[in-house]
Amino acid sequence: QKVENRLQTVETQFEELNSAMEKLTQKLQFQNKILEKQVDEDEMWISLFTSVEINLFYSYVSEMLCCLHSHVRVKLPDLAGGLPTLASVMRCKGKNQRIRLVWEAVLKMLGLQEGNVLALCTFFIIHCSEAQYYPANQRQKYTSDISTMITKVVKNQILRESLLCAVQVVENGRAQRDPNQKKIVTLVQK
Repeated sequence: QKVENRLQTVETQFEELNSAMEKLTQKLQFQNKILEKQVDEDEMWISLFTSVEINLFYSYVSEMLCCLHSHVRVKLPDLAGGLPTLASVMRCKGKNQRIRLVWEAVLKMLGLQEGNVLALCTFFIIHCSEAQYYPANQRQKYTSDISTMITKVVKNQILRESLLCAVQVVENGRAQRDPNQKKIVTLVQK
């Protein structure tokens, strides 16, 4: 009788352990799928760009992020001292409705969406340690049509669209400062 009870207890424990193992296996398989997806997403951000392409994209991204930050600060002169960086603006917009409203208005004015900014910030963070900033005159030495280059080289749709938006913001800003640049803006918008 005691042996039978003991055997029954062991069988019950075995079934509980087996069930727990199956649940753990399912969780691990789910985690594996998530990790595989993250690896795929990481690969899309670390595409095989040449150093010149990275530098060109980085230059436009840098200028666009500076432009975005500047526009927000101009529209909030009384808060500008507390918003020294774009990161500070992004952090504060969640807590301050006025900053959030200005942020949204500036995004709309520049033709950007929150996703574009997040993609460009991600690109900036990934490549800032290796990239070199090229001023506008140096960029034109490497390509006369940056939009076509982006379309051909950048496979990730989110990054491609975001880089094209960055180029448009930068070129529109340059055209507003220098009317002779309008023909470049027209090429970029096509």
